[in-house]
Amino acid sequence: MHAPVSAKIGSRQVFAIAGPAMIANLTTPLIGVVSTTAIGRLDDAALLGGVAMASVIFDCLFWLFGFLRMSTLAFTAQALGAGETREQTVILVRGFIVAGLIGAALIALQLPLAGVLFDLMGGSEGVTRAAKTYFMIRIWSSPFAFANYVILGWLVGQARANPALLLQIVINLINMAATILLVLVYDTGIAGAAIAALLSEGIGFVLGWLVCRRYADGGFAVPRATLFDRAKLMRLLAVNTDILIRTAALIAVFLFFTAKGARAGDVTLAANSVLNNFLLVSAFFLDGLANAAQQLCGRSFGARDAGGFADSTRLVLSWGLGFALVVAVLFALFGPALIDVMTASDAVRRAAREFLPFVVVAPIPGVFAFGFDGIYVGATWAREMRNLMLASLAIFFGVWLALQSFGNAGLWSALIASYVARGGLQGARYPALYRKTFSSSPSPRVRGEGRDEGGSPRGR
Repeated sequence: MHAPVSAKIGSRQVFAIAGPAMIANLTTPLIGVVSTTAIGRLDDAALLGGVAMASVIFDCLFWLFGFLRMSTLAFTAQALGAGETREQTVILVRGFIVAGLIGAALIALQLPLAGVLFDLMGGSEGVTRAAKTYFMIRIWSSPFAFANYVILGWLVGQARANPALLLQIVINLINMAATILLVLVYDTGIAGAAIAALLSEGIGFVLGWLVCRRYADGGFAVPRATLFDRAKLMRLLAVNTDILIRTAALIAVFLFFTAKGARAGDVTLAANSVLNNFLLVSAFFLDGLANAAQQLCGRSFGARDAGGFADSTRLVLSWGLGFALVVAVLFALFGPALIDVMTASDAVRRAAREFLPFVVVAPIPGVFAFGFDGIYVGATWAREMRNLMLASLAIFFGVWLALQSFGNAGLWSALIASYVARGGLQGARYPALYRKTFSSSPSPRVRGEGRDEGGSPRGR
């Protein structure tokens, strides 16, 4: 073990992590565009509906297990800050084991899981049949997809954001190329789109494994006693469980929002779908900064560097607010024109413009919701994040109940309120957690001494 080392944290360090994450985020929606376009060219509405339904299911299902990336990133960054070189590899191997177990469980439970999920979705017979075909193939990608979460979290946790970016782009490009080849060239239908997802995750895992071997200190051979250290396993279980519950609450907000929008009629549903694209754009930037917060705050936490932690918090929130203000102005200026590009329906255009102000406002509270999520993950304040997310979920439903008579405007108000609650509650709790965490911390070594830009020890 090396002594804890704190590196000077500035905007350069923030964007060394946030920049690649933002680029990776921008490539991800292209998968959905390519899949939809490829299946759409088959001129079968049931197949198009099936891939859309199944994609929503996998988005939510895999999102639920996003704790694999977040906890791996946080624990790796903390080990990096603490100078625990070998522990970083142990964290990776533990993550692979958990990812494999969860993936295997989903595969084993695929039949009852499919029955429950498709009953809840309530699609037509043709759409459901097509979606089940996709589901039964893509579910086999679960172990690879979850292992890739671990790999990406591990690389970013070590401040190796560029290899993580390249790996994410490769996975996405393979998915898109395989979809076009299998669906349009070999005419495999919806099964081809599912096979493409399986192939991309599998190849991505192999490539990620090779990349990790290059950076793993001492290789992947880890003593059994170290790997299954009871105290660290229990901490991992507690953090993962708390993040899982927090994520489930977050998913509940967006599923409820989507369901209520659908029940308000086709025009309202279409308008909300158009406006959701605006939210996704702002989320790309804010999530990239949240990644930076996870790594930098985790590293400062591991080094017991209160000043570095505070600097990381300030920089991430400040840059996030700057991005949010720019995005909000752009949405206000160009939103109506973008709406016209995304839909040709006059009724949908009018409805989308009516609710555009909510989307213009959303990035501002989103800064604090995303930013503090990253800070709390980096510090593994997972129990507090869970509790505050549940409180914000209650606020979301409370606001919706109070404003439901306003229809879709009330629904959007509830969503904005959930952003405000997430960021506001975590922001209010932050000072006490900060003091508690660093009140007895020893002074770190001089910042920047003994480590290179990527965080690796120099001359050791």
